[in-house]
Amino acid sequence: MGEENLARDQKKTARLKAWLVFVDESGFLMAPVVRRGWRPRNSPSVLLQRTRSHKKVSAIAALCVPPTRSGVRLTFRLHPDKNIDSPRIIAFLQHLERHLSGPIVLLWDGLNAHRSLLTRAFLADHPRIHVFRFPAYAPELNPVEYLWANLKLNPLANLALMEVHTLADATRRAGRSVQHRPGLLRSFVAHSPLSLRLT
Repeated sequence: MGEENLARDQKKTARLKAWLVFVDESGFLMAPVVRRGWRPRNSPSVLLQRTRSHKKVSAIAALCVPPTRSGVRLTFRLHPDKNIDSPRIIAFLQHLERHLSGPIVLLWDGLNAHRSLLTRAFLADHPRIHVFRFPAYAPELNPVEYLWANLKLNPLANLALMEVHTLADATRRAGRSVQHRPGLLRSFVAHSPLSLRLT
């Protein structure tokens, strides 16, 4: 995308008075991210987990910046033990369209499901959504990546669970908690190298 393209896209967003929406997908595994923590001396931490489990909770999320650039909203959907495919992406985009009035400038990566014939056909029929793609191998540009890192390294770290639906419940609670922390949501955008100024 490059700096010039980013600046041009932001000008288009301002001209359209559009929502700026960052979208990304991730997965939460049964094996947790292990972090150092506090324990009484001579009492080591023990994490019991189901080994060789390939189950996961797939997630899709959007950080939505309104045309006024005042604040950031988070919306997300979880899909226990399923992959994010084109129909699920389309359902998520339909959800965004229902809840965001006016034009939407959507920024996401080059995931195959984003470029599929089904997704492209949907976008062609929905002119409110203007799509731009991040450059390859530049996940740091997408603020949603910082959301994933926050969830996996903070509330869900060291959380060893035995069932995928229990993991989905824990992930949903963690995501909803972040939804109610406007300062944290703003920090995800602020940490991105994008030159986006929030009011």
